[in-house]
Amino acid sequence: MNSPIKKIVIVGGGSAGWLTAGIIATEHKNSTQKSLNITLIESPDVKTIGVGEGTWPSMRNTLDKIGITEFEFIQQCDASFKQGSKFIAWQTGSSDEFYYHPFMTPDGYPHTNLQEHWQRSHAQRSFADTVNVQSYVCEAGLAPKQFATPPYASVTNYGYHLNAGKFAALLQKHCTQKLGINHVIAHIDEVISGPSGDIEKLSTKDGQMIDGDLFIDCSGSTGLLINKHFKIPFIKQDHVLFNNSALATQVPYIVQQDIASATLSTAQTCGWIWDIGLPSRRGVGHTYSSAHINDDEAEKQLRSYIANTIGDEESEKLTVNKLSFTPGYREKFWHKNCVAIGMSAGFIEPLEASALAMIELSITMISEQLPQTRSQMSILAERFNKRFSYRWERVIEFLKLHYTLSQRRDSDYWCDNQLSSSTPVRLAELLELWKYQPPSRYDFTENEEIFPSASYQYILYGMSQHTQVREHQTLFENQVIAEQLFNKVQQQKQQFLQGLPTNRALINHYCQQQN
Repeated sequence: MNSPIKKIVIVGGGSAGWLTAGIIATEHKNSTQKSLNITLIESPDVKTIGVGEGTWPSMRNTLDKIGITEFEFIQQCDASFKQGSKFIAWQTGSSDEFYYHPFMTPDGYPHTNLQEHWQRSHAQRSFADTVNVQSYVCEAGLAPKQFATPPYASVTNYGYHLNAGKFAALLQKHCTQKLGINHVIAHIDEVISGPSGDIEKLSTKDGQMIDGDLFIDCSGSTGLLINKHFKIPFIKQDHVLFNNSALATQVPYIVQQDIASATLSTAQTCGWIWDIGLPSRRGVGHTYSSAHINDDEAEKQLRSYIANTIGDEESEKLTVNKLSFTPGYREKFWHKNCVAIGMSAGFIEPLEASALAMIELSITMISEQLPQTRSQMSILAERFNKRFSYRWERVIEFLKLHYTLSQRRDSDYWCDNQLSSSTPVRLAELLELWKYQPPSRYDFTENEEIFPSASYQYILYGMSQHTQVREHQTLFENQVIAEQLFNKVQQQKQQFLQGLPTNRALINHYCQQQN
């Protein structure tokens, strides 16, 4: 059990597998543990699913860390800049109703209770528009920085929209050519365990035997190691989040159109439609509950949505792909010498694009805490499992918040989302508390929360919820500071709207640069 960790075997490619390989290789390339060997085994038949195609701002640090330039990334991955999410028709179902969840934290957020003063004096303006300039930037279709702003730097915080297949291809090329990752293209035929129950080696159909000390399962929903071999139970969450199906398609631009600066999420009768703008096309899909609507009706709604921009005839020509899934996550993510990352660990609808972020968080913890010997592994595994069970629970609660706050009652789907039986106990308690005080850092105490309290405020007040105003003010409810911050936002609005290029203009600029 004291044997050193020298060989890491990653099962599965795609974004999860290649990000895992890249981050670990980069983290340990200057290590004194020079014998660390990383092998990635990829099936020749499995294709990248790429449902959401959206990242969080953390991806900028990840790409920079592993040595991929922003110019290279934008050019090769058909990528665009994402500054948050726009939620349309979630509150009452009206098509002209929307709110933003921007990536930027409200100005002055840690220093005063902005919600209190907004609700007292500025409630005629949306919460996001009052406390932050980014919703204005998104609504105008503007980029998060100027032409002269250095790569990966920003004026407003941003992540990306991307072509998942092209992203995996770029990562594969970078990892094999520049980071020394061993790439094996083969079908795994057998998982061979030793006396302790640890995986010792993998047998491939072409006769290879690949041994390792730590095995990372990035094999997608199949869960070749964590599920099929170790049979770690899957904790279903379909009683909380009903969506279990998705129809996805790629929508061409009829003419060169503006590229949205945020993910568009438009609520439907039994789910919602995502709309992601890339430089060459849009990625559009409908995720829904098969218990509340059949596939044909869901596809009809999707094509009707698309027809609004390209017409009925062009909409009917598009090929739509179906994906079925069970929302939930593993009882354990790290078992013996195997750890699951990506869809093998869990999957839920891409409402807030948490999938790639969870992959990044998982890899970062594994890479920074990589055990030197097998004896360390059990302690680190227990810590990892606790941390990521907590994170999956928080993601599920945050997504459920969007549904719980809705006033829509136009289908059983929305009515069922209001049932107390479908609301996690912790979320129900917080919603009761937030009637009297706004979401705060005291509600979320981990040092790396998956969603900060500011995100909950954006959703809560974006959905027209109110928190009772205090009869007496505390030092934290400083109206003078709040008013100064609100005035600053309105001043920045004019500066940013005049000084920032459009999303497409900045992308075109990036595509003209030499790496």
